[in-house]
Amino acid sequence: MNYEAQLDSAIGKLHEEGRYRTFIDIERQKGQFPHAVWRKEDGSEQPITVWCGNDYLGMGQHPVVLAAMHEALDATGAGSGGTRNISGTTVYHKRLEAELADLHQKEAALLFTSAYIANDATLSTLPKLFPGLIIYSDELNHASMIEGIRRNGGAKRVFKHNDLADLRAKLEADDPAAPKLIAFESVYSMDGDFGPIKELCDLAEEFGALTYLDEVHAVGMYGPRGGGVAERDGLLDRIDIINGTLGKAFGVHGGYIAASAKMCDAVRSYAPGFIFTTSIPPAVAAGAAASVAHLKQDQALRDLHQERAKVLKLRLKGLGLPIIDHGSHIVPVIVGDPVHTKKLSDMLLKEFGIYVQPINFPTVPRGTERLRFTPSPVHGPQEIDHLVGAMDNLWSHCALNRAEMAG
Repeated sequence: MNYEAQLDSAIGKLHEEGRYRTFIDIERQKGQFPHAVWRKEDGSEQPITVWCGNDYLGMGQHPVVLAAMHEALDATGAGSGGTRNISGTTVYHKRLEAELADLHQKEAALLFTSAYIANDATLSTLPKLFPGLIIYSDELNHASMIEGIRRNGGAKRVFKHNDLADLRAKLEADDPAAPKLIAFESVYSMDGDFGPIKELCDLAEEFGALTYLDEVHAVGMYGPRGGGVAERDGLLDRIDIINGTLGKAFGVHGGYIAASAKMCDAVRSYAPGFIFTTSIPPAVAAGAAASVAHLKQDQALRDLHQERAKVLKLRLKGLGLPIIDHGSHIVPVIVGDPVHTKKLSDMLLKEFGIYVQPINFPTVPRGTERLRFTPSPVHGPQEIDHLVGAMDNLWSHCALNRAEMAG
C-alpha cells in the first residue's frame, strides 16, 4: 500500500468537502479575555476577540484562581509525579474532590484528566461492576459518552433525542430484571437545548435504572451554587452519577464524576482510564478548587452571563439570522453549508478580528453546519456591537438567505 497516497486522499477529501480544520496560533493575555492576539505564519500579529471559547465565565483569568495556582506551584512544583495510585495524590487533589462532592451534594467525587476521559472511563467500566448492564443513551450524547458505551462490551440502546416515549418503549422491551442505566446531558452543546431531567429520572425510577448526567456545559453556570441544571431544578438527589468538567466554566483543566462513595471507589478501582493515567498537576487542582469555591457564591456573574447571551440572541434575531434559541447560553447560527461556514469564519477573522471556528460534520449533521458563539460576562456591549455589525455585513456579502428562526 502507498501510505502517503492514502493520507493525501484522506486529507484531500476534507478539503473537497470544505470541512478541513485549521488551527490558528492564539496568545491569550491575562486580564484581557476575550481579547487576544493572533500570531500569523508570516510573523505578523492581529488583535482578535475570541467568540468560540468555552471559558464561559472568564474564570481562566480570575485573580482568585491565579493566586491559588501560583501558591500551589511555588509550594509543590509543576507536575503531580505519577498516577493517583503511585504518587499523584496530593492535598490539592483531595481538596478539589471535596469541593466537587459538596457542589453536587454527593458523598464523593473522582478526578480525571478531562471530562472526556471521565465519561469514557466510567461508562466503559460500569458493565464490569454491574454484569448484564443495559445502557440507554440519548442519540445526541457527546462523543466521549458514545465511545465509553461502545467500548464497554455491554448492551446499549440509543433513544431519539429527548424522546421520552421512545425511551419508554425501549425500557419496556427489555428484561425487567436486567440492570439498567440512562445516560443523558443537561445542556447539549451544539443546539443549546436542555435535557428533560425530571422526566428521565421518573422513567429511571419506574424501571429501576441508574441515572448518568453529563453537566459539562452547565456546571458553574446554572443553579444557586453553580451545581448545574440538576441543582437549578432541585434534582441532584435523583442523579446517581454526574459528569463535569473543570476546563469550561471553571476556567482550568480536568474532569470528574460525583456520586456515592461506593460508586466512586468502584470506578477508581476498576477503570483503566483512571488507574493508568498521571493525575492533573497540583497547581491545576488548586486553581480548579478555588474556582469551584468562588462560583458557589458568585450568582452575579452567572446572571450577567445569561444576560449577555440573551442580548446577543436578541440582536442576531433582529437581523433575521437563523439562530437556534432554547434559552441556554449557547448561540448557534445555522449556515447549512460547510464551504460557506468556513468562508464566514475566515472573513470574520481576517476582516473583523472576530474568531469563531466553523462547526461541520461529523460534529453536527450535514446541512446544519454552523457558527457557534459563546458569549461570556466579559463580552461587553462594545464586543457585541462589533460582532452583530460584522455578521450583518458578511451575511449579505455571502448572499446567504436570512431564513426563519431555526429554533
